[in-house]
Amino acid sequence: MIPKFDEVMLPLLIYLKDGQEYSLSEAYEALALEFKLTESELKELLPSGQQTIFKNRVGWARSYLKKAGLIDSTKRGYFKINERGLTLLSQYTEKELKSKFTRFEDFIRFQSKEKANTENDSSIQINAEEIYNQTPEESLEYAYQKLHTELSKELLDTIKSSSPEFFEKLVIDLLISMGYGGSRKDAGKAIGKSGDGGIDGIINEDKLGLDVIYIQAKRWNNSVPIKEIRDFTGALAYKKAKKGIFITTSSFPKSVFDFVSQIEYKIILIDGERLTDLMIEYNVGLSTVNAYLIKTIDSDYFEEK
Repeated sequence: MIPKFDEVMLPLLIYLKDGQEYSLSEAYEALALEFKLTESELKELLPSGQQTIFKNRVGWARSYLKKAGLIDSTKRGYFKINERGLTLLSQYTEKELKSKFTRFEDFIRFQSKEKANTENDSSIQINAEEIYNQTPEESLEYAYQKLHTELSKELLDTIKSSSPEFFEKLVIDLLISMGYGGSRKDAGKAIGKSGDGGIDGIINEDKLGLDVIYIQAKRWNNSVPIKEIRDFTGALAYKKAKKGIFITTSSFPKSVFDFVSQIEYKIILIDGERLTDLMIEYNVGLSTVNAYLIKTIDSDYFEEK
């Protein structure tokens, strides 16, 4: 019998207890042996027919372990147990963990946070009781928003674990997908090459090159200090430019937004959340698993003339 995703969480954490980093495919193969799944069970697909049920559940188990603060992403596509995860495994026997696993402090904190956020942001998660009170269209919308949120978080973790060179490539691909920069070749020469006075690169605003936009791209974890934005503004002034984009994997404090709203230069701030939203919107670094068409009755067709 294929285990539920929450039943996969503890075995996955135990699999990682040696402290080594593993890929999702490696974990999938090990857990398939652990649960003694048959070939037919491993081949069972989700209703979409695009992914096996067990692989999907292993992926969700990993996501929740990360959210509970027990494992960390390392390089792209890899993860490992952290000190908090090792401490948890050392505090209880496996038998005790099986009964307590979804009730330990960190996981409760995560679940409580998700529930609290739901009251202010319907895109995060709703509980099962609420789902039954919704129309099918509403349930589908909430499910889509939930998947979007999870994908965005997973995407940002992947970006942060990539190299600076890969991040530069990602920025190029995104801006070109949004209609900037002309050709991929021209944009590749511009981004990440100048390193001149707070400017990481230059890209055409349009395909004809009628105007240029100066770029600053920072793969950071901490909030961007206002000094970085002031330096970027100074670099724009030195170049006699009026437009700039500051992209980061982290966030901007309110003081930064206040600052850019008061200056004569047009600076667009793209934080980690907006970066991943744009990547999802313009399909950068993503592939489509499935698409669902929602249809309704065409009342005009059935109206008798």
